[in-house]
Amino acid sequence: MNATITRSTLSGSSATSRTVDKKVWTARILGALVILFLLVDGAGKVMRLAPYVEGTARVGYSAGSLVPLGLVLLASTILYAVPRTAVLGAILLTAYLGGATATHVRMGEPFLFPVVFGVIVWGCLYLRDERVRSLLPITRR
Repeated sequence: MNATITRSTLSGSSATSRTVDKKVWTARILGALVILFLLVDGAGKVMRLAPYVEGTARVGYSAGSLVPLGLVLLASTILYAVPRTAVLGAILLTAYLGGATATHVRMGEPFLFPVVFGVIVWGCLYLRDERVRSLLPITRR
């Protein structure tokens, strides 16, 4: 009987492990795409590339705000990419994306993109970090 319990326990544990692995890898891949996008966006701002300068002026921000915004985005993204500081990075990215959302609303433009991006940031963190999952105990019934 002891062998049966061990076998069923191991097979259940293995199935759970595979499910967790899929969630973690999905979060890592999607998170890597988010990080790549944000790093490119931040670098474009810091390098003051023409499309970023024009876009910043179009939404009513001075050209002088472009580099600080880019540096904040780069720093927040790097914090998000490092597992130990990912929660702090997600909080800072949420603030940054909140500002982007407010700007879109002020301009009368669609604001869904920064909102969805913020949800993806936290969704990836939720899937890959047990500490975040413990804060939001979503259970199946």
